[in-house]
Amino acid sequence: MTATIVHTIETERVARPRAVERLVRGVATSDGAGVKLTRVLTQDLQRRLDPFLMLDAFHSDDPNDYIAGFPDHPHRGFETVTYMIAGRMRHRDSAGHEGLLENGGVQWMTAGCGVIHSEMPEQQDGVMEGFQLWLNLPARAKMSPAWYRDFAAAEIPQFATTDGAEVRVIAGASHGVGGAVEREATEPLYLDVQLAPGARFAQALPADHNAFVYVYRGEASVAGTRVAERNMAILANDPAADGVAVEAGEAGARVLVIAGRPLGEPIAQYGPFVMNTQEEIYAAVSDYREGRLG
Repeated sequence: MTATIVHTIETERVARPRAVERLVRGVATSDGAGVKLTRVLTQDLQRRLDPFLMLDAFHSDDPNDYIAGFPDHPHRGFETVTYMIAGRMRHRDSAGHEGLLENGGVQWMTAGCGVIHSEMPEQQDGVMEGFQLWLNLPARAKMSPAWYRDFAAAEIPQFATTDGAEVRVIAGASHGVGGAVEREATEPLYLDVQLAPGARFAQALPADHNAFVYVYRGEASVAGTRVAERNMAILANDPAADGVAVEAGEAGARVLVIAGRPLGEPIAQYGPFVMNTQEEIYAAVSDYREGRLG
């Protein structure tokens, strides 16, 4: 963890944790100008994990895997949440925003009606590690103005629990601690949880929210199901369940706990454009080609 933890909280008690419905191993791919990454939440899971559209994980100490970065590219109709564990990434966009994302920091961008941006590494060697999550926007907000904010590591609220967990609250709220960002339509919860060996963490979840846990360090047990490193556990939707329970293995673990209220709307995607209909996709492509996007 990066910022100072200022208080310790007793872990929430979850009487009936959600079971693991399915384990998913990420798919190795590349994006941008050849950045190597693992696509954890793929397009075929978008309906199941609505409102989340994609989760990419990147982790390498070989600059050839990341140095070319993500040159100018467009987005419309959703939000991107980039969480940097290690390394530095410079953001610039067509709305005039610019920022440097560093260790422990978060970049939250609402593409809305359209933006063209770049994300370029600002280091020549060392480890580059982090995640990018795509969060859908409701139909009424897809053509809203673009928005952007950088959060330094020290601005991300965090706390420790009496059961050996250290928690960073990127979005939503956990154990009474509000996160850096809240969204009314989708109510996203985005936690980075570091667990000491054998430590436990429980989080209450609304029964109607879709949720998953991604283990990116060590090994964990989610409601009794072993989840290996670099695996995602999709949590079952059970109206009688009241949350999620995670326990670290002997070497400890670090996991993302992500949940949100589904929009239940049609999803039409063409690359970096996510709308509700194919007609809206055609319009986005046309606007981009004609220089009207961003």
